[in-house]
Amino acid sequence: MSRINLIENDTANNEQKALLEAIQSQLGMVPNFLKVFANSPAALRAFLGLHGIAGEGSLTPLTRERIALALAEQNSCEYCLSAHTALGRKAGLNGDEIEANRAGISQDAKAAAAVKFATSLAEHNGNVTNAELTAVRAAGYTEADIVEIITHVGMNVMTNILGKASQLDIDFPKVSLNKVA
Repeated sequence: MSRINLIENDTANNEQKALLEAIQSQLGMVPNFLKVFANSPAALRAFLGLHGIAGEGSLTPLTRERIALALAEQNSCEYCLSAHTALGRKAGLNGDEIEANRAGISQDAKAAAAVKFATSLAEHNGNVTNAELTAVRAAGYTEADIVEIITHVGMNVMTNILGKASQLDIDFPKVSLNKVA
């Protein structure tokens, strides 16, 4: 059971209800983490805005899911791991690639550089080395791509924290962490 209230349509105020209905119409469901965000409509709008804008960037949906999987495992967020395993499969990732991503790597050489850079950013709170920046550039990522990787790291760390702090019930097919939290 979630330690932070889930906002449901029957308990939502008008602003919360409008946000939840918009999510429902777009996704066909309202994931529990968004129901927690809905406690603060301002926070939910901020997350949805950032998520929408970040989705318009140059990183492929597969690369974004690879980063999310790596960080969910690294940050021990079983909710996010379960969600991004389902979303990653839907985007086209196979089981072997998902396992590689969870280990902080990728079978795709260019994506491997992005995943490695993302996990280093999260592990070191942004204190990456010049060599790490050089490596991600050498893999073919532009300055804009690097900023987008950083953005996705921030977004995923935020949702990992929300998932762990609230101890959300998993509303995706459950995937267990490989490492002990």
